Amino acid sequence: MENTLARWQSEKTAAYLSSAVAANEPDPRRAKLFGKMAKAAEEQAAILAKDLKPVPDFKPSLRSRIAVLLLGILPPRAMRNVLSAHKVRGVSVYRSKMPEPGAADGRGHPWPTSVEDIGRQHKNYTSGTLRAGVFGVNDGLVSNTCLVMGVAGAGVGPSEILLTGIAGLLAGAFSMGAGEFISMLSQREMFEHQISQERDELERYPDEEAEELALIYEARGIPIGEARDMAKHLIANPEKALDALTREELGLNPEELGSPMGAAVSSFLTFSVGACVPLIPYLLGYEKEGIVIAAVLAGIALFGVGSALSLFSGKNALVGGARMLAVGSIAAAATYFIGSLLGANVA
Repeated sequence: MENTLARWQSEKTAAYLSSAVAANEPDPRRAKLFGKMAKAAEEQAAILAKDLKPVPDFKPSLRSRIAVLLLGILPPRAMRNVLSAHKVRGVSVYRSKMPEPGAADGRGHPWPTSVEDIGRQHKNYTSGTLRAGVFGVNDGLVSNTCLVMGVAGAGVGPSEILLTGIAGLLAGAFSMGAGEFISMLSQREMFEHQISQERDELERYPDEEAEELALIYEARGIPIGEARDMAKHLIANPEKALDALTREELGLNPEELGSPMGAAVSSFLTFSVGACVPLIPYLLGYEKEGIVIAAVLAGIALFGVGSALSLFSGKNALVGGARMLAVGSIAAAATYFIGSLLGANVA
């Protein structure tokens, strides 16, 4: 009973939010889709309500009400991750522009026009592990460079600078690793729970799930008759149907939910690598000139990291490198200045 009640509440919430998306969506096709999704969620809630005696009154949670409030301020596309977390179906239409059936839009991929096309779409090559690694090396480099510059500005000796830098490296690396592990674990658990709900719904009311899938394809420009034929063929194969529902309704790739341990290890190691850069001259025994060498090495590394990030953003490598160098230099100069002030006051 408790599980059925929770599922009923989930469907009512999905209907509540889908209606809000439909009311705030400027694109007529998408607005029509989410209006139908709201109706479909209400129908599925009605099926679940048959097992509830008595049927409770639906009261949107505070989180749902806040989401509706935000939908009145932000465009639904910007809210797609929040909507997905609330299990609002159809958010996959916000992945890219909605083209004509089978046509590529130049930014994404062709929409599926047959059952065979399902499963070939929604490839996401930027995994959580890679993301954690990229941010890890950047954070390690900037934060430890600023830390080293700050204590150097205070006028402490090379051994104290090295000790402080190593402490900052270890503290930051463990903090980043633990944070990424918890973050990725929570995200994966949420995704797995949503997929589990889709599996249960597929068993409970396959016809309704097929209709929801058909509505998504219709919104993309596929004639409703063809869309329903595709959806019915998919539902006939439970494994393929679950894969399609996960991708199309939830906007998730079931093969790429993220690895908590992979993200944690990647973040820990890359943060450590970045944090080691300003410590190199002190590890090699340089004293007076150590801070100058550290600043030069950190500057080169900052430019390199900024250039490397351009591979993911598509921006010019020189611009990306120069921007990262400028931001990091300002932060390091500020901490050095603050450190010198504190050192003078303490002295």
